[in-house]
Amino acid sequence: MIYKDLQGLKLSALGMGCMRLPRSSAADGDVDEVETARMVDYAMSHGVNYYDTAWGYHDGKSELVIGRALKKHPRDSFYLATKFPGYDLSNMPKVREIFEKQLEKCGVDYFDFYLFHNVCEMNIDAYLDPKYGILDYLLEQKANGRIRHLGFSAHGSYDVMKRFLDAYGRHMEFCQIQLNYIDWDFQDAKAKVELLRSHGLPIWVMEPLRGGKLATLSPADTEALKALRPDETVPAWAFRFLQSIPGVTMVLSGMSDFQQMESNIRTFETDRPLDQKEMDALLSIAAHMTSGVPCTACHYCTSHCPMGLDIPLFMKLYNEHTFTGGGFLAPMALQALPADKQPSSCVGCRSCEAVCPQQIKIPDILADFAAKLKG
Repeated sequence: MIYKDLQGLKLSALGMGCMRLPRSSAADGDVDEVETARMVDYAMSHGVNYYDTAWGYHDGKSELVIGRALKKHPRDSFYLATKFPGYDLSNMPKVREIFEKQLEKCGVDYFDFYLFHNVCEMNIDAYLDPKYGILDYLLEQKANGRIRHLGFSAHGSYDVMKRFLDAYGRHMEFCQIQLNYIDWDFQDAKAKVELLRSHGLPIWVMEPLRGGKLATLSPADTEALKALRPDETVPAWAFRFLQSIPGVTMVLSGMSDFQQMESNIRTFETDRPLDQKEMDALLSIAAHMTSGVPCTACHYCTSHCPMGLDIPLFMKLYNEHTFTGGGFLAPMALQALPADKQPSSCVGCRSCEAVCPQQIKIPDILADFAAKLKG
């Protein structure tokens, strides 16, 4: 197992994400506790010492299950991370109540790592609102030794992350972002990495395989990669990409079965960053996988929109929503906009289309987007 240093700690470069634990049925809360414990035991015996859970994972069961699975292991042999669930605005006044309950659910006296969960457009105002006292309470718990390291995770835009860091950055010790070779350009993860580096923050990675989309590729893409590294599996390429990004300290993988865990641990026995030719090949694959509406964000359209809609943002979110086949990212970002600034507010006048250099049929795209969101 590769290890990374953080303030004198020796962290396994691969961490076990606990959002996709094995299940006994299709129900998200029906976690297969026996199989989870077997996987945790195997991970511990093969050098994985970081476990990442959260209040809402598996309908609230993840913290309970992972806490019980880790109970048989000495407390100083693993690092446990969980998060304050600010993705639900009704939780904002409950930081004390939730934190105490999380300690109880996990069966521990302290958390090694604790995060503001999912800093994004819909909750940034509440996270920064002093009336909730979230930062003050978490810093108090850190001073009391019940939080050893404080950080945040973010699915929000670069601007949202910057706003959070401008306010709270001096208190943060790490940041967890969605990072993979698809999102390097697709979600501008490259700029987010540079932002974190400018603040001197180590990078924690979530969604290294993009929810499993990068575990398999087309036959043509698979063959192209095998020609470069015959002995490397397709999922391993995603991890090698992350090994090539300076500043990445922790890679979290939501392993939902034993085979995935065995394979990922084998990959992290070695550090094999990509050379430039390999990096170019991988990013070329990412580019054609995510080809969608060819918007260049020139903003000609916005100056001609009678409704004042942020059309480039909608095009970006539409591409994300279409590529993912749905998901929460686009609805989450749009939640921060007023009702009259949503994609459905397009009146179909086609003034935007008339000035679009890419000749995108913008009203048709927005109508399709609104229908997808409604559906």
